[in-house]
Amino acid sequence: MTTTVAPQADTAAANAGVQDERAANIRLGGHIRRLRHARGMTLVRLADATDLSHPFLSQLERGLAQPSLSTLRRIALALETSPIELIAAADAPAQGAAEIEVHRSDEGLVDDGFAATPARTLAHGTRPMHPLEVAGEGAEPGAVFTHAEDEFVYALAGEVCVELDGEVHALSPGDSVYYRGGVTHRWWSPSGEAYRLLVVKQGPSGWTRP
Repeated sequence: MTTTVAPQADTAAANAGVQDERAANIRLGGHIRRLRHARGMTLVRLADATDLSHPFLSQLERGLAQPSLSTLRRIALALETSPIELIAAADAPAQGAAEIEVHRSDEGLVDDGFAATPARTLAHGTRPMHPLEVAGEGAEPGAVFTHAEDEFVYALAGEVCVELDGEVHALSPGDSVYYRGGVTHRWWSPSGEAYRLLVVKQGPSGWTRP
């Protein structure tokens, strides 16, 4: 009879993977809880807004559940944020956000299933602002969004229309627009050609409106 024993290194690696996943779930849950508190929402209200159960959301905030992308999208819509920001919070180091982050131009954008435009976050963890690079080419105006935080949009490439509270502003490369929290907004390409934007949103905490 031959007995096979799993190498110690493999067991250690598996345990480390489980611990990393658990830590990521805790970071994600904590971030969702902070956003919910910043929005003044109870768990019951968030459950109603997302059509998710109260017990599931409670487990999620405690890091005991792992959501699907569709679930993240529901939560992001209810909390006026993006799934890519929630994912970035989960990927942040457990000890907190790094003092310095460097992102290279060849790091790909990710389709987060939220605004129909690929994007990548340029800062991870709990930050006073959330910079994103957004790329798109749709000629049809998408859904209208609004959130409590101020936002800054800078056109990097291509022509883009930015609609703010029903008023359309045409941006060319080098143009920018800043708007306060609560302003409804969306953007699209007037020609259907590719465009790129730098979008910076104020963080949900650690600041006060004058």
